[in-house]
Amino acid sequence: MPSDHDVVGCTSCGQRIRWTITAAGRRQAVNAEPDPLGNLAAYRDGVGTLRSRGLSAERPDVESYERRYMPHAATCKSPPRPGRSGRGVPRERSVIRPVRWQGWTR
Repeated sequence: MPSDHDVVGCTSCGQRIRWTITAAGRRQAVNAEPDPLGNLAAYRDGVGTLRSRGLSAERPDVESYERRYMPHAATCKSPPRPGRSGRGVPRERSVIRPVRWQGWTR
């Protein structure tokens, strides 16, 4: 069983999650406990970072050093609203600052 030193609570629903780094270098939340129905394989690399990869047709099974996890987005009870910033309301536009004049002539 993995240790609980990197387990945190989801800000939306409060469930226990772990943050992994995907092959593309992005962060992805997975449920804290391994799940035999999950579609992600996660492992610790040489420096202790939890890395994950999706199970695909080319590599459908987990390796001996990996565990199967469920992505938290699939089981979150109150997922955040879609959008890049995660804000509930759109950000107010600010005034456009003029570019400093650089002495160009037309």
